[in-house]
Amino acid sequence: MAERECGFAPLVFRLHGGAPQVVREVLLERGWEEYDEEEQEQEEGDWNLYWRSSGFRKSDYENILPWQRLNHHPKMSQITRKDCLARHMRRMKIAFGTALYDFSPAAFILPNEYTKFLGVYTRNRTTDRAKSRYWICKPVDLSRGRGIFLFEDIKNLVYNSSVIVQRYISNPLLISGYKFDLRIYVCVKSFSPLVIYMHQEGLVRFATEKYTLASLDSLYSHLTNTSINKFGMCYAMDKERVGRGCKWTMSRFRSFLHKQDVNELLLWHRISNIVTLTLLTAVPCVPSSPNCLELLGFDILIDASYKPWLLEVNYSPALSLDCPADVTVKKGLINDIIDLMNYRMIDSFRQKGYCRKRSGSRYLRPKISQGFLLPKTLHAPPSGNKNWNQSVSGSSSSQDTRNNTGYATCPVHPNSKSIGHEKDPQKFEEINDEVGSDDLKLTTFNSTRQSHRNTPSTACKLPSLRVHKLKSPAIPWNRVTQDRGVPPCRVGDFILTFPFNEATWKASQDQADVKAIVNEVHKLTNRLASSFNEKERTKMESSQSIGIRDKFEPLLWGPKDPPLLSKCCSLNSEVK
Repeated sequence: MAERECGFAPLVFRLHGGAPQVVREVLLERGWEEYDEEEQEQEEGDWNLYWRSSGFRKSDYENILPWQRLNHHPKMSQITRKDCLARHMRRMKIAFGTALYDFSPAAFILPNEYTKFLGVYTRNRTTDRAKSRYWICKPVDLSRGRGIFLFEDIKNLVYNSSVIVQRYISNPLLISGYKFDLRIYVCVKSFSPLVIYMHQEGLVRFATEKYTLASLDSLYSHLTNTSINKFGMCYAMDKERVGRGCKWTMSRFRSFLHKQDVNELLLWHRISNIVTLTLLTAVPCVPSSPNCLELLGFDILIDASYKPWLLEVNYSPALSLDCPADVTVKKGLINDIIDLMNYRMIDSFRQKGYCRKRSGSRYLRPKISQGFLLPKTLHAPPSGNKNWNQSVSGSSSSQDTRNNTGYATCPVHPNSKSIGHEKDPQKFEEINDEVGSDDLKLTTFNSTRQSHRNTPSTACKLPSLRVHKLKSPAIPWNRVTQDRGVPPCRVGDFILTFPFNEATWKASQDQADVKAIVNEVHKLTNRLASSFNEKERTKMESSQSIGIRDKFEPLLWGPKDPPLLSKCCSLNSEVK
């Protein structure tokens, strides 16, 4: 990939077939370039981000280089396959009790557990003759609502592949008679240590026909999948309160929730707990892989008593832009994911940058002029009462490479591949570069390619009959120390939800202490729940330094303006 004439090389992305178009659009808007798979002179490994909808091969993880990022962790099927998730939930209920893991409906994997399901079904029919029990059947490895059906009588249970039968939540919270669920976007930046971010914006997905148990065959009233409801007769109709289509943004849902008689903060925290406790089930199974992150779609149903339930966890959640709500949510989501990847200026030079860094070569750095800004990697969490609701964006700065806004400046026009200064190059000052492990620094190479200039003009070289691609270079780097810095509490609209204090940060290192983490989550939940009691709240405010107020200043995910978690106790008393 050629460097720009001012000496700054653009970041390069590589998309696998089937990757969402919105990813390409956002990256091109940010000034990235696309990796050309067919270019003969393209060096293998000469890219910064490889995005796939499907999983990567084992060799992709083993050969990843320090300037590269992958958009999947290995073995994520442990929680994204419905049967695997059901097994893990059952294991955690046995280990830590059903009181903590009460957010997952009872589930059975068929055909293996048919006898067990039959026993539970028969017992329910015998003991609760007056109360109907409903079940939902889903293929274990399909998505977008394919193959799903509901039943009350077991004689209607017919399947020809591995399925999961789950207790159907028959009393969902309704908006003007329509069922809905929440699509929560979660980014797992690392599994060792475990680092979880939840996005402030998400989608509320509606069924397009009014909810009724009288007709279990009506998928348009029971399922909220857009892939199903967009074919319904009522999809384009202006439905009461819901409007046209079948989606709201999370911001619109917050406005609705604010008018209800419910403790919003506690509801948001319970949803956050569901995400953390679910991901904890996968920690022992997912190997540590540096420079990877995972975007997951958690589907959460809220019942009539405002209790949140986990329906499923989606691998590579849909990023198609089908309606205005999609555009609003998903473009911002992709931008924030890129900011979470912690690219440094040296990463834009890929193999050349790290080879120079290794050899201790001297770099040429252009004197900085005003230009566009790149967010630096944040390490320290917010402190005091600063407002952390700002996205990771900024304005132009002075000539220093790091300014008081916390951004590195690059003198390249983002919309121009060539700024026409080849004959009149910028003045460069020579520096001895020592690139820090996590900072953004402006380290550039001389954009004039000396090797090409030294080639005699009369030389003639026939094209090779074979295309020789360079093997991925062996760049020594310490994979163990990756992602070991204290994560920022907010990046754009991504809110850090785990770890939330020093105890959970320490317990998630290396071999994660799941028991200690679960205990911390349980303690925090009890503290928030008991804050409605004035005596308990006073007692807790005097001891907030235990478990919450340390070097972490975590925010509560969910509210429009996320408050500090340490202040939620006093805020809760004002909500009711």
